[in-house]
Amino acid sequence: MIDILQILLKSVYLMLPAYFANMAPVIVRKHINFLDYPVDFNRKMGRNRIFGENKTWRGIFFGVIFGIIIAFVQSLLQGIPFFASVSFLDYSNWLIIGILMGLGALVGDLAKSFFKRRLDIKPGKSFVPFDQIDFVIGSLLFVSIIKVPTIDLIMTSLIISFILHITVNHIAFYLKIRKEKW
Repeated sequence: MIDILQILLKSVYLMLPAYFANMAPVIVRKHINFLDYPVDFNRKMGRNRIFGENKTWRGIFFGVIFGIIIAFVQSLLQGIPFFASVSFLDYSNWLIIGILMGLGALVGDLAKSFFKRRLDIKPGKSFVPFDQIDFVIGSLLFVSIIKVPTIDLIMTSLIISFILHITVNHIAFYLKIRKEKW
């Protein structure tokens, strides 16, 4: 039982920069107009946009910033025994970790959006399970540059993130923070 709890805590702690990076575009959308330009510059591939109207440079910028901030906080906490016990990474490299986790999360989301547009799935429409795990896959791939996560950490991150993503998005929808539940 202790091993299961330990891997759950390690997974959530590892994913914190990616979680915040993934939430950043939604959080800043209503409050900040800085870099509010589409990543695809309104270009189309076939009949559809390359990524869609909701993917902006603002989202990427603030996603990476949020990832960096969370990794910095984790670096401040790494001397505390509890946080050291649930850390998979050495957070003395907090800037690199924040950039990799934040950018990886957003690149994963962009890749999923690219395929959604190719499949003619409209923005905001459900694309289970990819809507829930795209950012996890991206962030884990990017952070693998400095340390490859174990299989149990990868699988736990995918499962827990799937559940958390659905739960958080439903709460945000009912609080009128998001337009859709997914």
